[in-house]
Amino acid sequence: MALDKEQYLAVYRHSLSHILAKAVIEIFGKENVQYAIGPQIEDGFYYDFTLPRPVSTDDFKTIENKMREILKRKEDWTVKEVSRTEALEIFRDQKFKTELINDLPEDEKITIYYTGDDYVDLCRGPHVENSAELLSAAFQIKSVSAAYWRGDEKRDILQRIYVYAYPSKQELKEHLAFVKEAMERDHKKIGKELELFMFNETAPGMPYWLPRGWKMYQALLKYSREVQARHGYSEIAAPLINNKRLWLISGHWAHYLHNMFIVPGIDGYTTADVNVDNVVERLDGEDGDGKTTTLAKDTPVYNRENIDTMAAKPMNCPNAMMTYKRKKRSYKELPIRYSEYDVLHRKEKSGQMNGLLRVQEFRQDDDHTFVMESQIKDEIADIIAIADEIYSTFGVTYRVELSTRPDDFMGDIEVWNRAEAALKDILDEKYGKDGYEINEGDGAFYGPKIDLQIKDAIGREWQCGTVQLDFQLPHNFGLTYTAEDGTERMPVVLHRAIYGSLERFIGIIIENFKGNFPFWLSPYQVAIVPIRTEHNAYAKEVQEILEDAGIRVEADYSDNNMKTKIKGFKTYKDPYIIVLGDKEAENRTVSINIRGNKQLQGVPLETFLRMCRQMNKEHSLDLIESLDQVK
Repeated sequence: MALDKEQYLAVYRHSLSHILAKAVIEIFGKENVQYAIGPQIEDGFYYDFTLPRPVSTDDFKTIENKMREILKRKEDWTVKEVSRTEALEIFRDQKFKTELINDLPEDEKITIYYTGDDYVDLCRGPHVENSAELLSAAFQIKSVSAAYWRGDEKRDILQRIYVYAYPSKQELKEHLAFVKEAMERDHKKIGKELELFMFNETAPGMPYWLPRGWKMYQALLKYSREVQARHGYSEIAAPLINNKRLWLISGHWAHYLHNMFIVPGIDGYTTADVNVDNVVERLDGEDGDGKTTTLAKDTPVYNRENIDTMAAKPMNCPNAMMTYKRKKRSYKELPIRYSEYDVLHRKEKSGQMNGLLRVQEFRQDDDHTFVMESQIKDEIADIIAIADEIYSTFGVTYRVELSTRPDDFMGDIEVWNRAEAALKDILDEKYGKDGYEINEGDGAFYGPKIDLQIKDAIGREWQCGTVQLDFQLPHNFGLTYTAEDGTERMPVVLHRAIYGSLERFIGIIIENFKGNFPFWLSPYQVAIVPIRTEHNAYAKEVQEILEDAGIRVEADYSDNNMKTKIKGFKTYKDPYIIVLGDKEAENRTVSINIRGNKQLQGVPLETFLRMCRQMNKEHSLDLIESLDQVK
């Protein structure tokens, strides 16, 4: 059977992982190595081991050379089906393989692969037939890191050796160039250099926004608010912590408990007495209003009345439902659009957190819009128009996915079918039947969704924007409106975000722009350099004029020389550094050092002010570099 490229790469990389394991065993000695698993991954493969000493970068070449030596032996690969008893005997000295064998279902077919006569691995395959097929392999060890056996932090700590692997040297070379570019754009590195944000072990996955970063954060919020105001959104704010009763009604307690930060409060018990990870909620009734809660560690069952458990909100939707429900509603009021930028908290495993891209505390440009079914199509069209405007402002494109009903869905299946059909009709009309992809089973537990996957400067995709169609939460919260005919009906809710997590979006745009942000987004837009201290008076006047116009300005009024001041501001990649001396003060002009080393001399102050206002108003991607561009 012919293999497509993806299947071929899987076989190729998985086969090479066996070569890596064989090389490590030959280098360290069979008696000193426990080998675990070695799957292929997106750009290569890895293999997990316990070894007599840590592997260092000094070992990389030795391992790579041993792998090439093994390939040159051109050994046959032999697959053999064995019984459970035979497998346990073959791997009697390998604790991880033994565990894997014992955990296989009774009727599982067990196969092993021999590479030559001296290396055997437990594996389903498929693999190459002879190592000669891998002689042209282009591979390079990427890194070594610690990994828990089976992802369990209570189990053995293994050494995971990552390897890049491609069918040709050219493909590997191109990938390494991509990796180098990605490292140069790494938002964690740039964020530190530009003093945008920091992290501290006392709050894992929760960024500290430094003054410069917070100015950029606020610029993003301001832009979002401006766009939404034009589309009829009203901003609200709600509590950050709610009683568990709210999360029971919404369904998050049953579906999202392990991703929530819980603050238990039980009469006679302290937080330390309760292992909240093992709390099991016994739900009774359609509205999920259970009567008892079973606690871990053999603690007794308590009545609901004695429990006052609170949870930090992982999303805004239940509070938006409560805001809508506060009074009777008429069809004349719909759609009602509630935007919200409150802080959210979601528990993540430590290994999943990654700078700003995966955090435990964040804000969203969130919205919950309450509509009649007849308004769904027009409202989603307007949301997509907002997404098009915002994403184009940042110069990014996006791909559309429709995520459908998950296994743990809530509500009636016919309602789900109706919601999915509505979204398909909207997407068919907007993008054509082939203009989007269907992501089966990845919808929210309360409704299907449209996900907008944006592409960054080096081709990576990130899920940011989302539009979720929800018939379930309005039912759970008993939301109604009075229809034109006087009957009481239930609204539909659209959950919507464009940035998604602002933290993730900022991480993406830091890497997109490599820290060279557009004028309107830069933490400080103009840096002022008086040539000597006697020019400080004019510099302060210029600063005041710019700040009154809403321009973010920083200045160096020290007695340092001009070159030192300019160098300091260049470190922060300010778009414009204006230099002010005798000539500028006399003529009320500015001389501009444009980021990228271009210059404009003797620009009238009023003209420069218009330049700045123009770029802020237009949210332009590019800096004005010529007076001909000034409107």
